[in-house]
Amino acid sequence: MEVGGIGVVSHVGAAALRLLATKVGLTSGLSTALRRKGFMPTHDRGQVVTDLAVMIADGGEAISDIAIVGDQSELLGPVASMPTAWRILDEVTPARLKKIASARAKTCRYVWTLIKARHGRIPPARIAGGDLGATVVIRLDATLQTVHSEKQHAAPTYKHTFGFHPLTAWCDNTRESLAFQLRPGNAGANTVADHLTVLGEAITQIPAERRRDLLITCDGAGATLELVRHITTLNDRRGFQVHYSIGFDLDARVRTAIGRIPEQGWQAVLDPDGQARDLDKAGVAELTGLLRHSAGGDTLATWPTDMRVIVRREKPHPGAQLSLFEEHHGWRYQLLATNTPTGQIAFLEARHRTQARVEDRIRCGKDTGLGRLPSRDFAINQAWCATATIACDLLAWLQLLTLHGELAHIEPKTLRYRLLHTATRLVHGGRQRTLKIPATWPWATHLAAAITTILALPPP
Repeated sequence: MEVGGIGVVSHVGAAALRLLATKVGLTSGLSTALRRKGFMPTHDRGQVVTDLAVMIADGGEAISDIAIVGDQSELLGPVASMPTAWRILDEVTPARLKKIASARAKTCRYVWTLIKARHGRIPPARIAGGDLGATVVIRLDATLQTVHSEKQHAAPTYKHTFGFHPLTAWCDNTRESLAFQLRPGNAGANTVADHLTVLGEAITQIPAERRRDLLITCDGAGATLELVRHITTLNDRRGFQVHYSIGFDLDARVRTAIGRIPEQGWQAVLDPDGQARDLDKAGVAELTGLLRHSAGGDTLATWPTDMRVIVRREKPHPGAQLSLFEEHHGWRYQLLATNTPTGQIAFLEARHRTQARVEDRIRCGKDTGLGRLPSRDFAINQAWCATATIACDLLAWLQLLTLHGELAHIEPKTLRYRLLHTATRLVHGGRQRTLKIPATWPWATHLAAAITTILALPPP
């Protein structure tokens, strides 16, 4: 073994992410957002935030990991040091966070035009063997960030852990992170103000021409009357169609209505492939009529008049935690509420069940910087999370704009192993530099094609 090799560059796939951020205008947009009048820094602030996002997308978990990007200076040029990166994150005030969000939204508009140009349309949300067409699906969900040291605003959580309880929003069509609100660990799962804030930020990230056909989903923890009313008001604008599909409580009025459903009132449930399941294993029925016109009057009087309630029952799996009502009936019940006026209830229930995909997005987000917070200071951790969401977007854009087949759908950990961490030779000659990817690397042609595609992207 000898330490002294030259002409070798590691993490070339990460350099492709950095190039992608430049080509789609994200780096320049961040530079404008973080510019300070009369201040000319050595390192452009937008470039440093981009480098941090690239480092996070590449698997970095601490600000000091920016040195990995800096070690590729022969390929990338000068990269800011760790102290500089710390200072820049410390400069990101709430006002600058809003400017960063605006820069991301502007970049997203351009990226979506590139996605449509490559695929012919924005990827549809898949459901029950089909898709939702042009509908853009926004998925809201909260998660927990566990910390093992004292950090500002960290608190005990409802699961008896210690840390934070952020609220997130993701685009199911493109796998982009639309909004991320870092909250103390004791923040409520159904805090209306937080949901309205995150939903507003998420809709802002969607290109304006795509906001006319939205589906907003969340689980029962975030399903509140105020949120439903707010989404309902979005339909008051001419030409807008905003539907919701949210979890609903199995309360006393619902339990009474379920007891009045005749056995022939249950329909077959659709599996992920669109095939009907046996009725003796699972079923779905609509409760709206029983709740609106029951003997006790309209039990949904305070809710919007166009809201429908649908119930799903299935035989519980071993170890399932059931209520006394469910144990008595021998079924596990799950409910949803929606304002979609048409469509088979089995399809609407299958559409809501895809809300579980948001958990995959959150898990991948935690593998991409959102699972670790680098500072004791809450403001710096907020800036870190904003940078990590940019990293999530860069990975999604790389797959949507440059990759195909299996590589276009694999998770971040696998993408890093196959592409981002690839090492190449950097050869100088003929007044140019050439990257030579090992021919024996199984994904060499995919990486070369991805970089070539990025270089060929038209400017915004």
